Formats: sequence, structure tokens, C-alpha cells
Amino acid sequence: MTLEELKASLGEAVAPDHVCDEIRALWSDAQGDWEGAHVIAQELHSSQAAWVHAYLHRKEGDPHNAAYWYRRCGRPVCQASLDEEWDEIATALLAAEEA
Repeated sequence: MTLEELKASLGEAVAPDHVCDEIRALWSDAQGDWEGAHVIAQELHSSQAAWVHAYLHRKEGDPHNAAYWYRRCGRPVCQASLDEEWDEIATALLAAEEA
């Protein structure tokens, strides 16, 4: 799946069934379901999930909690726009699925 295909799926009622849970969390967030996205991210223990979790807390406006999750995933606190970071995370996750 490409980033463009993922974004096109945002018009659907449910997330694509063949994506990882980290992408499903991003998809839920893009659908306006921050809470559902957060629930998914909290259940996961990968570094990719920590990155999604960091993004979600940054979007929430909780920079201290976001900084904690950025440290957990080994990344600096993102300075890009939320949309740019969403794209960056989704692109990385999609590439990892292809590998």
C-alpha cells in the first residue's frame, strides 16, 4: 500500500484490513478519532507505536508526554507540522510492511 492509497482509504468507513496496528492508529486519528487511536497505540509496545504515541500527544497539545514518547522511540521531538509528521510516520510504517 502506498501513502496515497492509505489517504484514499480515509474516505472509507473502516480501516484497510491488511495494515499493521500502528497504521490503524494513524488511520483512526485521521478519521477524527484521537481517542480510538490512542487506545490502539497504548496497547502496542514497538518503537513505531511509541512514535505514533508521541505524535498523538503532540497533537493533543501535551508536549511533556509527547517528549517522553519521542525519547521512547529514539527520535527528537518533531518540529514539522502535524500533517507532515503524520505523512512521515505513515510512509515509514508502510515501507516497513513492504520489507
